[in-house]
Amino acid sequence: MSLLDKIKQLSNNYLNDVIASRRHLHMHPELSFHEVKTSEFVWNKLEEIGIADKQHIAGTGIVALIKGKNPDKKTVALRADMDALPIVEANDVPYKSQNAGVMHACGHDAHTSSLLGAARILNDLKGEFEGTIKLIFQPGEEKLPGGASMMIKEGVLENPTPNGVIGQHVMPMIDAGKVGFRSGVYMASTDEIYVTVKGKGGHGAMPHLNIDPVLIAAHLIVALQQIVSRNANPIMPSVLSFGKIIANGATNVIPNEVYIEGTFRTLDEKWRDEAHRKIIKLAHAVVEGMGGTVDFEIRKGYPVLVNNPELTANSKKAAQEYLGKENVLDLDIWMAAEDFAFYSQQSRACFYRLGTRNESRGIISSVHTPTFDIEEKALETGMGLMSWLALSELSHV
Repeated sequence: MSLLDKIKQLSNNYLNDVIASRRHLHMHPELSFHEVKTSEFVWNKLEEIGIADKQHIAGTGIVALIKGKNPDKKTVALRADMDALPIVEANDVPYKSQNAGVMHACGHDAHTSSLLGAARILNDLKGEFEGTIKLIFQPGEEKLPGGASMMIKEGVLENPTPNGVIGQHVMPMIDAGKVGFRSGVYMASTDEIYVTVKGKGGHGAMPHLNIDPVLIAAHLIVALQQIVSRNANPIMPSVLSFGKIIANGATNVIPNEVYIEGTFRTLDEKWRDEAHRKIIKLAHAVVEGMGGTVDFEIRKGYPVLVNNPELTANSKKAAQEYLGKENVLDLDIWMAAEDFAFYSQQSRACFYRLGTRNESRGIISSVHTPTFDIEEKALETGMGLMSWLALSELSHV
């Protein structure tokens, strides 16, 4: 039996166990950097599998090694994130979240359980490959500064240094059984914007005696859109969105200040830095020109995610071997962000999408929604393909 066929057989054999792990994690979600019980669960599963070479890193993170024959020959890393989101789950399923207001609405339970399944497969096959597999179970993908950056600072890409890092993420727009790849620039950078516009509050019937921060904030939000529409290169998308505005006045009360939160995203790091300067300069000009003052903070978040062309091409070819060409799709750029981008700055990286959609069962909701769920048959693809990609890369000259 070929190695590929062995992986497929083991994936099928371990599917029920991986589904059970996914459901346990889904029922017990934990927020970013608080994945204490999740980390304990992963650690115990690795113990059960028989993987002894492991350690805690970056608080609740775990890094583990599976050493094949000639372990120093080459190393490939596989990464999964473990944190959940502050969302109240609306699904009526037996494995519904039991932690009030917390939900695995981005599929990190599927990522973690898939990597645990891959760990079991690769540990079973460690006598049949040369090199080392590094398993990265990462905290805090959903919250700045990003668990990836913390793990890198604490040496997750050292001792041994991987030749490449491979990660997968669920995609509810792709049918279960299919996957998607994109070489080069794939996902956007993300920065958080926090603004306080200050004026002089007073009676709404006498605006001439006030400096109206609500009006100023409205002009500011509209004016800032020209940064994207008139300054950004139209062939390199940018997004500037504001999702939170608090003006705590009343029907006849103009408040002293308005608080605003937003996000800026782009696919070009040079333009990103230039845009920050333009945004801050324009904000001060608009607000001060209307008689107010402004506190404007841009918290720099995750960088642009760039998939290494060589590793991605190799991985796509391996995926076609494993799933068939008809089940391997080409992805468009994605303006969402991922802290996997930090790995892509430090190492050859490939971040691909795992289809989890099943329209016949009504599993169609987007990530970050209260009704998100996955077709669990996709976990068989998830663990098997990760295993095959890792071994294909280890054997690639």
